[in-house]
Amino acid sequence: MDKIFTGIATKCAQLMGQPLAFIISALFIVVWAVSGPFMHYSDTWQLIVNTATTVLTFLAVFLIQNSQNRDGAAMQAKLDEIIRALDKARVEFVGIEHLTDAQIARIREALEADIKDEDNKQKTAAPSVERLLARY
Repeated sequence: MDKIFTGIATKCAQLMGQPLAFIISALFIVVWAVSGPFMHYSDTWQLIVNTATTVLTFLAVFLIQNSQNRDGAAMQAKLDEIIRALDKARVEFVGIEHLTDAQIARIREALEADIKDEDNKQKTAAPSVERLLARY
């Protein structure tokens, strides 16, 4: 089931991201707007575009989220591999994406403070960062 959904989601995301998809959507809206006088701007006329846009938006949210989840997971795996391969990289950074936003913010702030001084640019293993990584 995962493979089928991933294939469908990938193909749909690719198609929806094309300029032609935007042009077709815009043309549908123009056709709908032009049809207003012929349908006397009725409730049915309004319901057509409201229903279509709601359903398409609802489905697109799931496709976009699936694509972002896969992209994020693939990027994390690639970054983890780079960390693993570099001698000076700290392996404690592998998996920090599972921490809370506040925990990651504290680590990021410690890193930024650590490298702020131009003279100490090579100093990347400050005790404050090490303590934060060890804590989580």
